[in-house]
Amino acid sequence: MGKNISEWAKSIATKRVLRYINKDFDRNGVKVLNWLIRYDFGSSVKHEAQLVKDALADSDNNWSKLAKSLWTDIDDGQRLRLFENFVINGSMIGTPRQRRFSLKYGCNIPWAVLMDPTSACNLHCTGCWAADYGNRLNMTLAELDSIVQQATAMGTYFFIFSGGEPLVRKADIITLCERHPDCAFLSFTNGTLIDEAFADEMLRVKNFVPAISVEGFEKATDSRRGEGTYAKVVQAMELLKRKKLAFGVSCCYTSQNTADIGSDAYFDEMIRLGAKFMWLFTYIPVGKDAVPELLVTAEQREFMYHKLRAFRSTKAIFTMDFWNDGEYADGCIAGGRRYMHINANGDIEPCAFIHYSDSNIREKTLLQAYQSPLFMQYYNNQPFSDNMLRPCPLLDNNGKLAEMIDSCAAKSTDMQYPEDVHALCDKCKHVAECWQPVSEKLWNESNGPARWEQKKKHNAELQRKYEREAHTHTGKIRPTL
Repeated sequence: MGKNISEWAKSIATKRVLRYINKDFDRNGVKVLNWLIRYDFGSSVKHEAQLVKDALADSDNNWSKLAKSLWTDIDDGQRLRLFENFVINGSMIGTPRQRRFSLKYGCNIPWAVLMDPTSACNLHCTGCWAADYGNRLNMTLAELDSIVQQATAMGTYFFIFSGGEPLVRKADIITLCERHPDCAFLSFTNGTLIDEAFADEMLRVKNFVPAISVEGFEKATDSRRGEGTYAKVVQAMELLKRKKLAFGVSCCYTSQNTADIGSDAYFDEMIRLGAKFMWLFTYIPVGKDAVPELLVTAEQREFMYHKLRAFRSTKAIFTMDFWNDGEYADGCIAGGRRYMHINANGDIEPCAFIHYSDSNIREKTLLQAYQSPLFMQYYNNQPFSDNMLRPCPLLDNNGKLAEMIDSCAAKSTDMQYPEDVHALCDKCKHVAECWQPVSEKLWNESNGPARWEQKKKHNAELQRKYEREAHTHTGKIRPTL
């Protein structure tokens, strides 16, 4: 699907802005942010641009340091390509298009698509569900390419690879980057397959960013991923930093490593190694080889809640906790509300941690999957709680996932050992019950209920605005040229 007139105008203006900002960030950075704030009519990045602008007013601010490091530490060409693909295509152009499709078809349209090129992996990590899929599943390059084409037509320009180990399919990933230079691609990876040749390919295509999985320092990482893994990870980071390539880290905090993950020393080391972002996940006991003992306690989750909010004022790295940051995303982001997952067998799942599906990419289009009974359960039930610190239908609202799966007869996607959803929920029941009073305390202490009521009113006003803008005088959805 081509761009409409408004989208073309944004693309042309963007190229001028990018050339302008690359000349002198200190002089032109704020001017470009003012441009984003002024011309982001869909309010896709306006709020974030204002926050960055405020931070840049103080040169000692950690956010100011992070922003400026993107000019000193990252290759000029990659920085320009990622800015255009994330900010302009992914948000200013993509988000309004997603809204038009959502209004027209009455379903969620995601900002990002997570997909597994392969179930194969060169490591065997404790508690990882990937092996439960089997190690011989793959989506073809043509299938991966079709997913990107279908998604961009609906406004999704951000694609994330998981697995298995996605870099087992290095050549196909680079080919996708080449075929879709207007998209941004990120990959969760154990980092051990990143070498000089692949780094050079990343530098050439410019729209691929790795998020390297690290479980803490050497002892914790090697105990879960195998001896010598941490040393290989550090070697990969040093290579990427030397090549001036953007990268981040992905951290799963468990009952065994939370103290390390949440320490000043760990954050400082990741920043020293060159990471620009950190995505944090808490352990979910999915699959037959899951280790429920790795689930964090309520006290450990509260520890991470406080530490991340403190570090955001002191550490020059962008962080996101996919459970404890529910208040910023208005709850659960799965089921296509912000993202969804396609496994290596082509099964379309609401979340990387929810291995149930009623659709397959080889039988349905993405749009048909977004309108499927399972995805509509998410659409009609989100958020799953009025406490945004309890976003998840599995980990935080016990029984809700089972209720949704039962209502639409979705099937387990684990081909070797199908997992009954009630058994999965039972593994999480205790931690959900323990987290509820702690999350209520935190939510009330942060004035969460009042903020949520205000946010709901704001969201309702935005929705009415989108509905007015999406219709012509005849009452039909405005077509895209």
